[in-house]
Amino acid sequence: MVSSTAGAADVRRLVVESLKGRADDIADRWVLLQLERAPMDPANNERDLRYEADTLASAIVSGLDGPSPVDQVVTEHRELREAVRDLSLRRARAGATPTAISLSVLALKEVLLGVVQETVDDAHKLLAAALLINQLLDAAGALSFATYVEGREDIIRRQSRQLLEVSTPVVRLWRQVVAVPLIGTLDTARTQVVMENLLQAIQDEDAQVAIIDITGVPTVDTAVAQHLMQTVRAVRLMGADCVISGIRPTIAQTIAQLGIDLSEILTRATLAEALSEAMKITGGSAPAPRAPVVR
Repeated sequence: MVSSTAGAADVRRLVVESLKGRADDIADRWVLLQLERAPMDPANNERDLRYEADTLASAIVSGLDGPSPVDQVVTEHRELREAVRDLSLRRARAGATPTAISLSVLALKEVLLGVVQETVDDAHKLLAAALLINQLLDAAGALSFATYVEGREDIIRRQSRQLLEVSTPVVRLWRQVVAVPLIGTLDTARTQVVMENLLQAIQDEDAQVAIIDITGVPTVDTAVAQHLMQTVRAVRLMGADCVISGIRPTIAQTIAQLGIDLSEILTRATLAEALSEAMKITGGSAPAPRAPVVR
């Protein structure tokens, strides 16, 4: 192991000289090794692997040839950092596991060690070069894992948002009357989606009345009541009236026991009664409705 700064610099130059001009060879070996070890991996498309290998091999050489300390090359050298992040994100989207990505990074480590071994005969220098390559690729592995987690979390957030939007449709019941049937728990995230969709529907349909049906909401506690009141206030700011339907006896009893004040909100027991009330508010002489529009 090289302990002095001068010695470390010498080892680094040795590794750079061993890898320079070998980028294509490194890429070829890495692609072949990955295909041999995980031929059924969904992320191991040969064309994509080749692009990753070309980019990463070139970035490793230029990164090591730069001024950054070895343990910071991956994060400070832009080309190398972006190459590692792109690799991890692509494979995450392709369905690869973090274990598979880690094994790919380890395969690259094996390839680099093999290339250096072909040009370095001295055992002590070879050991120092191996330690340097391990340090570099370990940092790359850590970045790829962090990027993978970040990418998967982003996918989960987008999917959750899409599920929320699907589970909270806004339906046009009549001219200037829209409704949103709620099923399940009403939390902060879902309230935001309900509010956005409902307000957009009010604007698009020039609605005078918005019905929020909570027949499918199992329980109403203080938090749920607060979410409902926020939505009602937002609807009123849009210049529309709001009716809450689906107030079952058990929910009415719970609201009363909790001391939640819904006196300023128009409530009805059923959606039919809420629609009847909406017809009164809009004049009660609307023409025959068009086919319902689901958002």
